[in-house]
Parts: sequence; structure tokens; C-alpha cells
Amino acid sequence: MNFWMAVSVALLATACASVEPVASVARPEHRASVPGFSFATDTFAFPNEIRARNPGRDDLYANYCFVLARGLRQFFAFARFEPGAARLSPDGYVERVRAIAARPPWQASPPADDRVVIPGYANLREFSHGQESAVKAGLGGRFWTMVHWTNWRVTFPVTRGHQGHVAREVTDELDAGRLVQLLVTNWPKPELNHTVVAYAYQAGPQGVEFVVWDPNDPGKPGTMTFDADASRFRATYLYDTEPGLIRAFRMYYSWRL
Repeated sequence: MNFWMAVSVALLATACASVEPVASVARPEHRASVPGFSFATDTFAFPNEIRARNPGRDDLYANYCFVLARGLRQFFAFARFEPGAARLSPDGYVERVRAIAARPPWQASPPADDRVVIPGYANLREFSHGQESAVKAGLGGRFWTMVHWTNWRVTFPVTRGHQGHVAREVTDELDAGRLVQLLVTNWPKPELNHTVVAYAYQAGPQGVEFVVWDPNDPGKPGTMTFDADASRFRATYLYDTEPGLIRAFRMYYSWRL
């Protein structure tokens, strides 16, 4: 079996594996959020821009949603802000951001003394507002995130059991206090092939509502819902997306996925 055939088989096995439906994704009326994470302070101040909504502009920070979502997790896990410390030059901040972005997002968060220090700013929102160009330069390019081999999962059908399993994994991760990055799609509709970061949820009789940070919308949280009866995800409120059925996959939670 050659390399590309092996990759194709692995993709199919990951996306289409038949998994028994999950009877209970979370306890009714249970809720959880990642300790210490705040939408107002721990998210980027600038958006991933949408090319289709900005015709004629050639200076867009577009198609960086994967970079930003991964970067959000990396800052939360590996950065420490010291607002009272002296500020650096823009080049100095670029190097600090590169050091954060170089750490695999699935690694455990180290003790505070082992984190990368960002001096002169209180949090990511303030830092990315004041040093937008340096943050963007430090986070790096988008090419490898756009061609990552796991992105091709959006083209495959998935079972209800598979989606139930994803929902259970997300609630388990949030219960454990970890942010969860999700690849979300309503392909073949050319509207949503995107990524968001879940940071809280609330379970009810009809399913689970996940609260997410959407790289396209720095202004307010988004929501996506796991419908327990259908065992499917729905885009309840995702920026510039028509509400309806979607598919969700976890992203960047190990060296291969």
C-alpha cells in the first residue's frame, strides 16, 4: 500500500467509522466552562476576514481561521501576560508570538514560570489590539493549515453515531477544563468550511448547546447545538452561516489529528 493510499484509508476510517449512537452526551441540565477563559479578554481583537464579503480588497487577513483558532488555544495554554513590565519593540513581540505558536496545541499547559511572557499587556484582547501586525506576523502563514490532511474529512459522510461520539468527546474535554477546536462544515454547500473553539456548554433535555469563539466574529460568542434526537450538530448561531445541520470534527488534538 503506497503512502497516499494509506492516508486515504486513514481518513475514511476516521470520518466514516461506524460508532454506536451515544445515548447521553451529558447529564441533563449540566453545564461547564473552561476555568479562567473569558471571551472578553482571552480572544483576538481582530477577525479572520471573509473574502466573499470584501470584493476588490487585496489586503485582507482572510483564510486564517485555522491559524487563529489554533493560536487562541496556544496563547491560553502557553502565554503569560505581565502588564506592568516594559514593552518590547514590534520585532520583539513577533519573536514571542512565534515561540507560542511553535508549541503543539495538544500539549498540556505548563506552570506559569514556564510560559512565554508577553510584557506590557494584560491579556490577549489588549495585546492583539495594540500589536495587531506583530501578532499576525508571529502566528505565521496559512498555507499548511489550509492543506492539512485532516481537512479533507469535510468531503466524507459521517454516521449519527460518529457525531454523537464527537459531542461526547467535546463535553468530556470541556468538563476537564480544556478548550476544544472543531472543524465545522455544511459541505457540499459552499458556505461553511471553518473552525471554531468551544469553551462552554449547557445540556438540556433536547441536547447540548455549545458556546464557541468564532475567528470571524470577535464581537460576540457563537453557538452550535447537538440535537440529541437527530444525533446531529446544528449551526444555531455561527457568523455569516445559515442555521441548519452541520458536521463537526475535532481538530489539532494529537500529532496526527
